[in-house]
Amino acid sequence: MNDNQFMQDAHGRLLPIGMVKPADKLQDEKVRDIMGWVLALSAQVTRFKEHTMADLTALDTLLEQEYKLVKRGNKGKGNRTYMTVDGLFQIKVQVADSIDFGPELQVGKGLLDECMNEWSANARPEIQAIVTRAFNTDKEGKINRSEIFMLLRLDIEDERWQNAMRAIRDAMRVVGKKEYVRFFTRASAEDGWTTITIDLAQA
Repeated sequence: MNDNQFMQDAHGRLLPIGMVKPADKLQDEKVRDIMGWVLALSAQVTRFKEHTMADLTALDTLLEQEYKLVKRGNKGKGNRTYMTVDGLFQIKVQVADSIDFGPELQVGKGLLDECMNEWSANARPEIQAIVTRAFNTDKEGKINRSEIFMLLRLDIEDERWQNAMRAIRDAMRVVGKKEYVRFFTRASAEDGWTTITIDLAQA
């Protein structure tokens, strides 16, 4: 701008480049350099997954034709495993339900609160802990699903507890499905499978 160079700060203000600390400029340059690779790699992984699912869908279609299965599309597909003839490479596609909870959940929570208040003196601490964790929301404001499922596995005969479990079950709603694809390899047919990691956090 007018032969002067500026850098924009986090508030959107333009700072003359001479006012920016050399360390901050160096950090800015390095982060932008790395992020350029990250964004390109992320896009490549996205394209890879799309191509992989398209290829597997095409394979499924060929198998359906081979066995003269009436075309059903993706809706009927569940978990499936694909493997090489030598048994050294494997691809697993797993389908998981996306579950949300309706207003019955709060009814169940109210019944559990009644039980906990009445049993407070005699209730096992682990049960109290599970109930507390189950209804604590995470950073996205969602309840702890694994702890909710843990509650459903507890065998407690109290009528209010049973009514609470029924309310929780009635609150559960499948709102969609998500497919996960995972890749495995092994050195020989006698060896265990090793996951091929694409997730950067696990690399």
